[in-house]
Formats: sequence, structure tokens, C-alpha cells
Amino acid sequence: MKRSKEHGMLPAELRAAGALSGIFSMRMLGLFMLLPVLSLQAETFDGSTPLLMGIALGIYGLTQALLQIPFGMLSDRLGRKRVIAMGLVLFAIGSVIAAMATTIEGIIIGRAIQGSGAIAAATMALLADLTREEYRTRAMATFGMSIGVSFTAAIILGPVINGWIGLSGIFWMTALLAVFGLVLLFRVVPTPVHSHMHHDAEADLAQFSSVLGDSQLLRLDFGIFILHLILTATFVVIPIGLRDAGMVPESHWMVYLGVVLVAVMIMVPMIIQAEKRGRMKEIFSIAIGMIALSQFGLWQMSGSLWNIILLMVLFFGGFNLLEAVLPSLISKMAPADKKGTAMGLYSSSQFFGAFMGGVIGGWVLGWSDGQDIAPVFLVSGGLALVWLVVANSMQRPQAVKTRLVRVGEMDQAQAALLAAQFLEVTGVSEAVVIAEDQVAYLKVDEKLLDRKSLEAIAPA
Repeated sequence: MKRSKEHGMLPAELRAAGALSGIFSMRMLGLFMLLPVLSLQAETFDGSTPLLMGIALGIYGLTQALLQIPFGMLSDRLGRKRVIAMGLVLFAIGSVIAAMATTIEGIIIGRAIQGSGAIAAATMALLADLTREEYRTRAMATFGMSIGVSFTAAIILGPVINGWIGLSGIFWMTALLAVFGLVLLFRVVPTPVHSHMHHDAEADLAQFSSVLGDSQLLRLDFGIFILHLILTATFVVIPIGLRDAGMVPESHWMVYLGVVLVAVMIMVPMIIQAEKRGRMKEIFSIAIGMIALSQFGLWQMSGSLWNIILLMVLFFGGFNLLEAVLPSLISKMAPADKKGTAMGLYSSSQFFGAFMGGVIGGWVLGWSDGQDIAPVFLVSGGLALVWLVVANSMQRPQAVKTRLVRVGEMDQAQAALLAAQFLEVTGVSEAVVIAEDQVAYLKVDEKLLDRKSLEAIAPA
């Protein structure tokens, strides 16, 4: 593909970004639709207990966390589309097993197989293959936004679809979504001319030790782990709380819709404050505080419908803000050439948090044989406070963004020389040139960047 900065993304790049975002968001939609309904339906399955229900809710996170990085690496050898197709087939098989299950153990097995179709890393690698360096950040942003949209749509649609076709019907629908994803993959997504390693989008095994040794990145990994633990634990009990407060399950979607809309109105001005005024750390801490306050409030006041609604607005305001801020912090704090590895470990921490949230939420709910939801919120609130302490010790992030520059073929000595030249450009704080990638990974301050000097030394 010819470089064409002045004309924006090429049609093939737009098609790749849209189709791959659609494939992944449909998969996540199928996983997330269970969040607002499973705890209410679990008692209809043989052998169900609060703990097993919680495991069924979160087990997909365990298999996803364990397999997404290996699947990404496998795609380097077997081909991106082949691995993504294998993941979608596994997702469909898991959905069918869960749809036909009559026991809670069957649901757990089905959900675990759903999660084993861990295509996140392979999908991002394929997107990197199909987009030019100067537009890859934009394509990845589209991919990230699609996940957020799928989560929001799922918690709203879950109760509605459950009312129409039941839990089994949701699983059958997710199997069909996987089949549709396969059609998109082979009929719409372009096939790359060649695939290779992208250090901005893929995890590199050789970088694990250095990334895991970075205390700042570990703080962020811990944060996303706790955030999704609290999210899943909350959905173990919130549907029960809404039902017990007098709202029929088929109407729960109205609460989730209203809560999300108001939460977005809270999030947007805070994001603007964080990015434009350099208050990322302060806004980050405020959002964690919102999560903690919501959980402690629900611990004390979960018996009233309006209290639940107001406190859920507080929770989702903080949650949406953190979901936007945390990836940005990873990008700012990760070494320029290790972003893919940092994001891979971050995503694994997120999914493992979802698993642990189901386990802890179900276990704590089981203390009262499923009768008292308040202790779950107390535990979640305590974990949020621990996170707040950890987050406050985090360094203030620099106002930088990652920029990729295509450099062409060169040897290691030429790469080192070019990196030194990039570092002489005003506004460039970090520069790593990977000869085998034929890409320079830069950290730049967009306000200070001398663009003319950068363009002068970057090969055409």
C-alpha cells in the first residue's frame, strides 16, 4: 500500500478496521449479555449454588487470560485468519454447549470454552498487518471503542433478549454471532500481503521480564484487575438487588440504559480535564474513589431501588472513566517499543480480574445462602480502597503519545544512528528503531513536537 498521509485511511484500511472491530465486538457482546441475567437464571439449573453461579459468570475470563497471548503468538506461525477462525469456532462450540446445558456445571463448561476462543491478540495483530503505521493508532482506537459499545449494548440488551428467548436463546444467538463473524472474516476482511511482528500491537515473549519488572505498569495491571473484579462481583448481585427492590427482571434494561447515559455525561468533562489540563493522575484517583463510594453506598443502602440506581450511576461514571484512562496510561508509561507486550499483560490482567470477581462475588454471596447481597459490596469497596492507595503512589504520567514512523530496511547500526537522530528532535522524549519491524517507535509531546525536523529525518 502506498503511503498517503494527506488522504487519510485507505478504503482497505477502513474495511479492515470496521470488520475486525465488528467481529470482536460481536464476540464480546455474546460474553457480556450474560452479566445482567445469569444470577437470576442460575437457580433454574441443577446443582446451582451462589459460588458455582459466580464461577459460571466469570469463568470465560480465566480461559481468555490464559490463552489470548499464546493465540496471538500462534497467529505469527499459523496465520492470523486461521487462528481467529479457530477462536470463533471454539466460541460457537462453547455457546452451543451452554445453550443445551441443564446443569450449572454445563454452563461453566460452555462459558469456559467460549473464553478459550481468545482472539483479541490475533485480531489486533491482523489489524496491524492491514494498516499503515501513521494510521494504526486511529484503527486501534476504533477497535477499543467497539468493545466499549458492545459492553454497553450487552447489559441493556441482555435482560430484553432474556425476556424474549430465555438464557438458552441468548447462547444460541451468540453461536450465530460467531458464525456471522466467520463470514465477515473471510468475505470482508482483507488478507494481508505479509504478516510480521508489530511491537506496538503484539506481545513479545522476550520483553516479558522487563515489562513485569516495571512497577508503574504493574500498578496499572493491578488496577484493571481490581476494576473488572469489582465489575463482575457487582453483576453477581445487582440483578438480585433490583429484583428484590421490586423491579421485574424484564425491565432491568431501563435501569442500565439510564445509568449508562448519565454516567457518560459525567465521564466526558472529566476526560477533557484529564487530557487537556494534565490532570490525569488526579482524575484517575477521583474515579477510583467513585468506585469505592458506590460500593460502600450499596453495602449500606441496597434495599432501595432509587438508592441502587443513584449509586450505580456513580459506579458506572467511575468505571467508564477508568476504562478510558487506563489504556491511555499504559500507552504513556510503557516503553515505546514494548507497548504491545504491556497491553497484552494488561488485557490478561483484566480478564483474570473478571474471573476472580465471579469467584469472590459468588463465594461471598454464598455466606448467606444467596439471601444477603450487601457483603459483596463491602468486599468490593475494600478492594477499591486498596487500589486507591496503590494508585496514589503512581508517578505522574507525561503528556506524550506514541507515534510510529516507517523507516524501511536497515541494519542494527543504522537503526541505532537513526534513533539518536530522532532524539535530537524537539518534542521527542523516547525513540527506538526496530530494524526487523522497519519501524521507529517514538514518544512525543504533540504540543512541543518539531514536525518539520521529524519529517526531514524520517525516510520516505
